[in-house]
Amino acid sequence: MTVLLQNAQLLFFPSAASAYNFGNQHFDARSGYEYDIDRAESLYQEALRIDPQFPYARHQLARISFLRGDFKSALVLINEELFTNPDPSPSSYYIRGLIEGYAGRYDDAAKSYERYLERDPRNWAAINDYAWVLLRAGRSEDAAIATAEGLAYFPENPWLLNSNATALFELGLTKEASAVIQKAGESAASITEPMWLTAYPGNDPRIARQGIETLQRAIASNKLRFADPE
Repeated sequence: MTVLLQNAQLLFFPSAASAYNFGNQHFDARSGYEYDIDRAESLYQEALRIDPQFPYARHQLARISFLRGDFKSALVLINEELFTNPDPSPSSYYIRGLIEGYAGRYDDAAKSYERYLERDPRNWAAINDYAWVLLRAGRSEDAAIATAEGLAYFPENPWLLNSNATALFELGLTKEASAVIQKAGESAASITEPMWLTAYPGNDPRIARQGIETLQRAIASNKLRFADPE
């Protein structure tokens, strides 16, 4: 449905659910619609104008504020979502952890990820982000344990391998870190843009190649840093 038809439907048949669903179409790089977070934001706001308690609209607006680097607004929105939604999605805790992590609130972020992982313990992206805030909080042993558990399910995942190697290195296990980061490099070499977009569905598809290259450069840098002196 074109933007013109979306606007017409909302004008003549105003519906918070329709506005929300149209917003989702513009906020998923894999949907086939034009990715446009400005359009998505406007539609989520329209959903809340029609129904101020509409579930998940604030969740999506929090994600957009996060992508723009406005962590303060993002945290307010995701906390409002968790407060007003009688049946919040576990992913709202995931988003809150991500926001808190980027805002430097690592201990709070770890608790939010733990709430999410209680419901979805095999989500590799959540495990990896959880490990990231644990590392930032100086909890390398906990990060090593979390990533090892994730690798039991996803042994070739380059994100988990990179985080696991980092945790091992920070624990002084250089030989083990060197072996794991080598495997991460081999796995990262085969990442495709569709794979990256699956990992980051809310991100602009135009930066997929850049995202892949950023991960590959980080792993290459860690290979040098974690090189076994023996």
